[in-house]
Amino acid sequence: MSQETVGVTVHLMGCEYRFACQPSERDDLLEAARYLDVRMREVRDRTSKLLSLEAVAVMAAINVSNELLRQQHLSAEADTLVGRQVEDLLRKVDAVLSKAESEGL
Repeated sequence: MSQETVGVTVHLMGCEYRFACQPSERDDLLEAARYLDVRMREVRDRTSKLLSLEAVAVMAAINVSNELLRQQHLSAEADTLVGRQVEDLLRKVDAVLSKAESEGL
């Protein structure tokens, strides 16, 4: 059973690119393309206007990858912290329940 795909056209720094994706992914793809276009334009504006489109794309991709990795690290740290807090709360609840049980409540 093949899944239906739709064609999507995105624009990156004035160039047009066509992609195929599932209908449910269309809006996310367009949002990602808009984000990448902004990032590529930022790279171009901060560097030499003579850089090739490929060089701008690679630099933007590295910047976006760095952002993603930073967010993944922050998310992992937050997950660890939340996990520790949940464990601490469970120990406290267990202690209260054990005390109540031993006192016959």
